[in-house]
Amino acid sequence: MKLKQSPSQTVGPFFAYGLTPQQFGYSFPSIADGTLADERNEGERIHLAGRVLDGEGQPIADAMIEIWQANGHGRYNHPDDDRTDNYLDPDFSGFGRVGTGADGGYRFETVKPGQIGDGQAPHVTLTIFMRGMLSHVYTRVYFNDEETANLADRVLSLVPQDRKDTLIAKREERDGTTVYRFDVHMQGERETVFFDV
Repeated sequence: MKLKQSPSQTVGPFFAYGLTPQQFGYSFPSIADGTLADERNEGERIHLAGRVLDGEGQPIADAMIEIWQANGHGRYNHPDDDRTDNYLDPDFSGFGRVGTGADGGYRFETVKPGQIGDGQAPHVTLTIFMRGMLSHVYTRVYFNDEETANLADRVLSLVPQDRKDTLIAKREERDGTTVYRFDVHMQGERETVFFDV
């Protein structure tokens, strides 16, 4: 008997009760959230915040955002490091996960990553999961106050000049907090540059 192909599945939102439970009204915490660092971690404390928007500029309320970044010294923890205190180590590298709100908004509290030794400017890797997509997408968040490092970044240099601004977070000061604003446009004229892995 010849079997038929099963229907395609989208990448989200799956297992919301375990990955981003608060986003869907569950009362228990997720295994990862938007707080990657506190005052014990070395480096400039920042918030990375923005919205996820569709091709018409409307908010996407049920996306899931994950970030991965180097620490304030531009280093990543070794994956075989079995210490249990990496999260609060001055040399932490961070992973976080949040769901978007009704306004498509997300927020991470972390430290600004340092410049990575192989010539990469300070940046955060951002992964987006959402309904209707067969595969998640990756992008990078660079910082608008790192102009010299951004000019030398080997990945950013591959992006056409008229599209680079879709990868640059804008620094703002809000009530004594440094916030880098980064909106993700999934489609349309302002579509964010996404990378193949």
